[in-house]
Amino acid sequence: MPTKTRTTTKRKKAATKKGPAKSTKAAAPAKKKNESKKLSQLDAAAKVLEQSSEPLTTKEMVEAMSAKGYWKSPGGKTPHATLYSAILREIKNKKSEARFKKTERGKFTSKS
Repeated sequence: MPTKTRTTTKRKKAATKKGPAKSTKAAAPAKKKNESKKLSQLDAAAKVLEQSSEPLTTKEMVEAMSAKGYWKSPGGKTPHATLYSAILREIKNKKSEARFKKTERGKFTSKS
């Protein structure tokens, strides 16, 4: 019985010449070190709570953050719910190093 030999053909990849990437945009100007960045929602909430003398709900925090110009909602319908979830997640994950402390149902205060 004759044995069959299998022939395979290998395809070569087309050689591509890669040169340096061309930039079509102009380089962005460097920011100054003194220029402050936008605060995240959590950072703004921590700042509001540090300035507050009493515990606040997340709705009160969101209102204070936008009134003071620390943070503005990008158009979401429930930024207070997002903030509540993020604060609870920070308390759970960072434990004693968290910036927030839950004082009663729905109210938080700053640890510092």
